[in-house]
Amino acid sequence: MFLRTDLPPVPADRWAGAHLRETRWQLELCRLLVDPVLLGRGVPRGDGRAVVLLPGFGAGDQTLIVLAAWLARIGYRPYTCGFVANTGCSDRALERVERRVERAYDRHGRRVAVIGHSRGGHYARALAHRRPELVSHAISAGAGLRQMLAASYVTQGAVGAARRVTVHSGRARSPRCLTEGCDCAFARDFAGAFPSDRVRMTSIYSKGDGVVRWQAALVPYAENVEVAGSHVGLIFNRKTYRAIADALAEPEL
Repeated sequence: MFLRTDLPPVPADRWAGAHLRETRWQLELCRLLVDPVLLGRGVPRGDGRAVVLLPGFGAGDQTLIVLAAWLARIGYRPYTCGFVANTGCSDRALERVERRVERAYDRHGRRVAVIGHSRGGHYARALAHRRPELVSHAISAGAGLRQMLAASYVTQGAVGAARRVTVHSGRARSPRCLTEGCDCAFARDFAGAFPSDRVRMTSIYSKGDGVVRWQAALVPYAENVEVAGSHVGLIFNRKTYRAIADALAEPEL
């Protein structure tokens, strides 16, 4: 584990990624299904807190079904946000997440935990900056928190295609939507100082990530937790589940 003051730089060279190896997620899911952690064994029990789940780029709520069921099993109240394919304007998406977190906060009368996979981790970080009074824990898995588009050029190409559709459809809040230079409210919140005195941040990453540069997931204001596995498989990774349970068990700040 890297010290918070000794983080490696994010490589700047063109990177092809390792997309064929991402098929390992199926093996990671199989391992999870036979691991005691799936039944809640060997991890802290939940305190009934609401947990809002956020999918990665191009993914929907359906990718988080296993994680949601497990969170309910260990004593939390999981919620999703109605994402079908997470490819649109980040500013509009963050407003959707904010509304869901507000409803969960009003319903349960306490701050909410937010867990985001990949792009969903960007939303978790941005919302924690925007509304720390609503968020107790922010957990990201495989998210480039230091640099949003620190990904393979294949992934960057897919993001570029999504950007063109979003801009041409009139759904973008900024002509620079889905770029590192976006100037919308989401981009400002994502880049803003993290409220580490009020929100606990955990960044889960894998050096075997074939989509996102793992170095970009390391930030000084988070507990950076390394697991072994693929990018896609982080939401099915038994070690990720243990890291999430440990992070959620930490008391509110």
